[in-house]
Amino acid sequence: MNAWEAIVLGLVQGLTEFLPISSSAHLRIVGSLIGSGDPGAAFTAITQIGTETAVVLYYRRTIRAIIVDWWKALRGADGTDRAARFGKHRENARMAWYIVLGSIPIVFFGLLLQDWIETSFRNLWLTATMLAVFALLLGWADKIGERRRTLHELTGKRAIAFGLAQSLALVPGVSRSGGTITAGLLMGFTRKAAADYAFLLAIPAVMGSGFFQLFRSLGDNPPPNAPGGIETLIATIIAFAVGYVVIIGFLKLISTHSYRGFVIYRLILAVVVAVLLIVGVLTPLSGYYV
Repeated sequence: MNAWEAIVLGLVQGLTEFLPISSSAHLRIVGSLIGSGDPGAAFTAITQIGTETAVVLYYRRTIRAIIVDWWKALRGADGTDRAARFGKHRENARMAWYIVLGSIPIVFFGLLLQDWIETSFRNLWLTATMLAVFALLLGWADKIGERRRTLHELTGKRAIAFGLAQSLALVPGVSRSGGTITAGLLMGFTRKAAADYAFLLAIPAVMGSGFFQLFRSLGDNPPPNAPGGIETLIATIIAFAVGYVVIIGFLKLISTHSYRGFVIYRLILAVVVAVLLIVGVLTPLSGYYV
């Protein structure tokens, strides 16, 4: 991978991470089309540190309030009983625990399926299938969802349901935000509430995965043609800058528009990928890296 390819993939990561269209699928597809090959699960996870840093910056006040109230409740500011420490009297403290609960599924499945995530799950036939299937699910959820619940009505069970949906994004083509938002809509949450929780829930998972892959790569001998440290850094910085702009625009967009445009885009992309695979422009398993 050269610097130009890193710039292109950084742009792709920043543009697609927060939209329900799967950034990992786009990195996989675009990487193959521009000649750099599959950038791999490690490159994808590390560049997501950039876009997730944009989330932290955008939600910085919310995150600060959650951490402060969680710590106050935990040390007994509202009482020393279990319920008080778990946020009975502080909504932000409860949100912290809901994020912890919602993060458990992706940690579990991420460790359990690590070898598949880095190999078999990156098959472009599977990617195209997931793009189409979850396009239909997102469209269906957006159509039938009552869209009346706010995050004030989040519960432990709903947090776990969100988390299970997020874990599906371990397969390129599902979309972390798309899967989580779909689950939120099916549970009756508003588009904005589902998106807000999806972005907050992603922080520990994405940061954890990104830094795990980063430290892991420092001790490994990279395979031939794998993205180098400088190229990965370039892509990560660009992903941060572009991602911050995208997250602002996306949250404004869903306040007044449905997800229909994203559904149509996903279906078209799935067909395009399938055609490119059939004619041989793309190959299903094209030199992925771990």
